[in-house]
Amino acid sequence: MNTPFSIKKGSGKTTLIQKVCDVLASSRLPADGFYTEEVRQGCRRVGFDVVTLSGNRGELARIGDYFSSKKPVHRVGQYVVDISSFEQLVLPLMDRFKSTIKTINRPVCVIDEIGKMELLSQPFVLAVNKILDNPSVVVFGTLPVSRGKFLPIVEEIKHRQDVKLFNITKDNRNDILQEIVSSIQNCCTDKSK
Repeated sequence: MNTPFSIKKGSGKTTLIQKVCDVLASSRLPADGFYTEEVRQGCRRVGFDVVTLSGNRGELARIGDYFSSKKPVHRVGQYVVDISSFEQLVLPLMDRFKSTIKTINRPVCVIDEIGKMELLSQPFVLAVNKILDNPSVVVFGTLPVSRGKFLPIVEEIKHRQDVKLFNITKDNRNDILQEIVSSIQNCCTDKSK
């Protein structure tokens, strides 16, 4: 069973992911992966970075022409996405989960998020699909809430039989922590999967 959850902007997902990962670490469940974090200048959001659970950081996107010297330029709304930086940090991390063999406790692959910016990378899309199909790995990921435009891979993930979805909002983000952790722990120790 994989455990993606859908999120709304401003719901506190990054904090929730960090709390879940802290609980998993204290439970001695192996987890690795990445999350996205806002980059701010004062009160203004100017972009996003990718941060691995081991603390490595790379640029994902910035407002405007920040990456104008790099080609090709990919845009999502007002943000220019640095696919190269994203792939250099994330793909080696994900490669470790593609062929993981069955162990006593299945490792957890944290993927935050499977969204528009990240999906500009075709190697990332292929890696996500390969990891989701690996029965020896539990995926703890985030999916964006659709606002009219559907992302095909996101819709496919939502409709997989082996996926359990949680809808995270400002109102439930503190109360749902234990439910998510319990679900992941059960998946990790389920010997039948």
